[in-house]
Amino acid sequence: MKRNRLLKALLSASILFSFPVSNYAAPPDGSKPLGATGSDVNELEKYSEIFAHAKKLMDNPKTWDKIPSKIALCVFSPEGAHGKGFDFAMRYLKELPKYTRIAKNMGFDLKVTMTSPMDMHVDLASQIAKRKASTDVKFRIYTNEKIASEDFKAGQCDGVAMSNLRAKEYNGFIGSLDAIGAIPSYKHLTEAIQLLSKPAAANYMVNKDYEIVSIIPIGAAYIMVNDRKINSLAKAAGKKIAVLDFDKSQARMVQQIGAQPVSVDFTTLSGKFNNGQVDIMGGPALIFKPLELYKGMTAPDGKIKGAIIRFPVLQITGVMMMHRGKFPEGVGQLVREFSAMQTPRVYPFIDETEQSIDDKYWMDVPASDKPGYIKLMRESRIAMASEGFYDKRIMSFLKKIRCQFEPGNYECSMTDE
Repeated sequence: MKRNRLLKALLSASILFSFPVSNYAAPPDGSKPLGATGSDVNELEKYSEIFAHAKKLMDNPKTWDKIPSKIALCVFSPEGAHGKGFDFAMRYLKELPKYTRIAKNMGFDLKVTMTSPMDMHVDLASQIAKRKASTDVKFRIYTNEKIASEDFKAGQCDGVAMSNLRAKEYNGFIGSLDAIGAIPSYKHLTEAIQLLSKPAAANYMVNKDYEIVSIIPIGAAYIMVNDRKINSLAKAAGKKIAVLDFDKSQARMVQQIGAQPVSVDFTTLSGKFNNGQVDIMGGPALIFKPLELYKGMTAPDGKIKGAIIRFPVLQITGVMMMHRGKFPEGVGQLVREFSAMQTPRVYPFIDETEQSIDDKYWMDVPASDKPGYIKLMRESRIAMASEGFYDKRIMSFLKKIRCQFEPGNYECSMTDE
């Protein structure tokens, strides 16, 4: 039975971003890894400000007092430790011992050893701070996101990678990034992630002991239907729509349009859609082939009866979170700044995934209908914010980004969001 691969991209990226020194591994777009040769001076210059922050951090003796001797990093991976996403991430982690020149240039020695497929040992030494430290990093893989979340909350995980939808309970501000219609395109999302990575936004990343250290694009979410006749919002009334069991905002939105919410989780989503237990679901292109969703869109005679509606309704993101007290002050900000700079490298993979789906499964929305849907999403978003499902502060922030790219849009003169 195939499991949900919704967070395949998240798995790869979050492990690479989870420990500051690991950010110097080979980038996923196939370009030359930082520090590999003397020909990457331009790349090094691009990251010079971040390296300066890292050097300042490592030169501070207080940093060394807080370097933990053991770290447990927990990652939600629907396929466990045998999926392609996990193999991809671990392949780069195993190459970390090659990338020590940058650390040397920053004034400290770095030695990374993979002691097992799930364990990494890191030795650090600084001549300036005159300190040494060693850390054992253990990767714990979860096929159940709920359990990963509970273990993180209980302190069994020092850091965790999960969907932003699930992480919303820890940080409602960042969790509201996935609000319906709030981020129309990847350029808007990139701008939001980069602005949120700035030191000025650091307070929004923290809630009690929890700190968001990375926001990772997963892909635009599209409406998927098992019947092409469901080609308008009006025709969705009375239909059964899949909603994640832990996200109450989804059920509320479905009820607003007069449809029937059907509770699902990441393991039951595909079965209920493919078996006709739900008529409508939402998700990124990333899950289409792994979950064999084409089965739910194909009639017994082989004709295509369903479709993916080519109109993004929201952006799905994943996050890496950590317990603040476990790490040196400033590590979270450093990781955020670096990971934000990697954001554009994710989009070619997302685009390739969308392009790999046969055109016969896609259905376009008439251009004349789009303004109406945008208006409906806006009204729904405002209603959800007023009911407390979305954080009003980030709704205002995202509106400013939309108006930055399209200042003539009618909503830019309004003050209700």
